[in-house]
Amino acid sequence: MEKKILINEQIRAGKVRVIDENGKQLGVFLLEDALRMARERNLDLILVAEKVDPPVCKIGDYGKFVYWQQKKEKTKGKGSEVKGIRLGFNISLHDLETRVAQAEKFLAEGNRIKIELLLRGREKALADIGKEKVEKFLEILKKRVEIKIDQPLKKEAKGFTVIVSKK
Repeated sequence: MEKKILINEQIRAGKVRVIDENGKQLGVFLLEDALRMARERNLDLILVAEKVDPPVCKIGDYGKFVYWQQKKEKTKGKGSEVKGIRLGFNISLHDLETRVAQAEKFLAEGNRIKIELLLRGREKALADIGKEKVEKFLEILKKRVEIKIDQPLKKEAKGFTVIVSKK
């Protein structure tokens, strides 16, 4: 259900708190005075918060206001994405630090990270070393960024996985 945005004459209140197009609060005015101020600027009076006393109205372009509201709703619905970082069993320290820098970038963007270490063939027999590699990665990452472990390190059929996000 889409909420109807009240503008100009649709607003039913005696007094309203007015905010101008730049976001500056102008004060409390009679509805007629607020409407006159909006018309002088060739803009609309848009009801932003009606549940407060007095209701809050903003002077601005109605079309632009609706566009920004829709854009805000769209981005709110997206949530954070889970980015993947794969580590190899024989990864060198420098490559590990490069992956940490990549993880740091993903966390800065607000994404969660799934860190995977895949074990193939004889590497499965040396799973302890693989687990140490993932723990080393997390240790380096913790020194650079505050992280929260969403899903603890767990052994799966193909290797190890852990999911982390920014605190």
